[in-house]
Amino acid sequence: MQDTELYQQILGIETPWEVSNVDLNMELGEIVVSVRHAQGTKFCCPQCDQKLSCYDHSPSRRWRHLDSCQFKTMLEASIPRVDCPEHGVKLVQVPWSSPNSRFTLMFEAFAIRLLKATQTIEGARTILRTGWEATWTILERAVERGQARKQSSPLPHIGIDEKSFKKGQNYITLIYDLDNSTVEAISEGHNKEAANECFSQLLPGQIETVEAIAMDMSSAFVNAAKSNIPLAETKIVHDRFYVMKLVNEAVDKVRKQENKRLRSEGDDTLTGTRYLFLKNYDNLKESSQQRLDALFSFKLETGKAWTYKEMLRDLWHHDTAKEAKEFFRWWYRKVIHTRLEPMKKVARTIKTRIDNVVSYCTFSGISNGVAEGINSKIQSIKRRVGGYRNRQNYKTAIFFYCGGLDLDP
Repeated sequence: MQDTELYQQILGIETPWEVSNVDLNMELGEIVVSVRHAQGTKFCCPQCDQKLSCYDHSPSRRWRHLDSCQFKTMLEASIPRVDCPEHGVKLVQVPWSSPNSRFTLMFEAFAIRLLKATQTIEGARTILRTGWEATWTILERAVERGQARKQSSPLPHIGIDEKSFKKGQNYITLIYDLDNSTVEAISEGHNKEAANECFSQLLPGQIETVEAIAMDMSSAFVNAAKSNIPLAETKIVHDRFYVMKLVNEAVDKVRKQENKRLRSEGDDTLTGTRYLFLKNYDNLKESSQQRLDALFSFKLETGKAWTYKEMLRDLWHHDTAKEAKEFFRWWYRKVIHTRLEPMKKVARTIKTRIDNVVSYCTFSGISNGVAEGINSKIQSIKRRVGGYRNRQNYKTAIFFYCGGLDLDP
């Protein structure tokens, strides 16, 4: 078999195109495969598909293909142009590459799988032997393609959350499909306007399919949900994770205040105990459990706050919203009659949103735990690539790795 016939098969070139020449350049370490079309071939206008005779050709150009025999392989051809009566002179679409791409379809498909596997631009480009910008372009084009193909499917259970982009008050807001563990929308900031922007990115008809939305107690997210989702007040579920996060923060404030007072008296009892009171008791090592048990003999205010925090965990062990609310009222009366101001403040906050806390009974299993899992994945990707230079690249990477998009060329 001649080289031209071999590469005809390797490249999947079909009539009216044919491989006309194969040139091996040992110095550059590359193989250039020249492709041409048969004389008299008619081509379709890329805008209206009307078959027309060849008008002329563009200058010869190259596309990177998968390596062969450990050599870089380049496909070379002059693209025909047609003179369409309706659309004017246009470049025709070649079967081996997407419009405006410098890579063959096979190379792009391989690169996408490699980017998924390595989860880094640097790792993929090293294997592909491409530059950072060229590799990023493949990722970027894949996301554009995936977004364009996206269909309006139901989103019964969604979550909305914020994620830091860089240090400081620098955030993005994300909407998740909790059933499919995908990111559906991203906007800059973490206020009501950012949340509204996220909701506006959902496809037509999807808003009406929302049955429940998990979120923290951010007033911005609550107000945005009410502005965009019909009957949102009955669909909001304040996630257990965020409720307990608020209570943990209150416990830590009590600890800080008490530690400051004790240290002024020369007492270091609470020094270095922060994580003892923040972690779940069952998740502590045996030595840490013993240390925490010993602290309760001092009858500290922090110990009381921690006890009320642990008591609140039982809120999510009730079968009905009525039972859960009765339990909360009992817990609230206990806390509100203490001198633990941070705990009293968080108790009042929960009380104002208690209907959307106990709504977990109605929407069993709805949780932003999926969002936390995706956030961990995003953070991991960001850490491996050393961060992204701007928000747009960061958002594009999130959609590539977490968007559930059809990325193939």
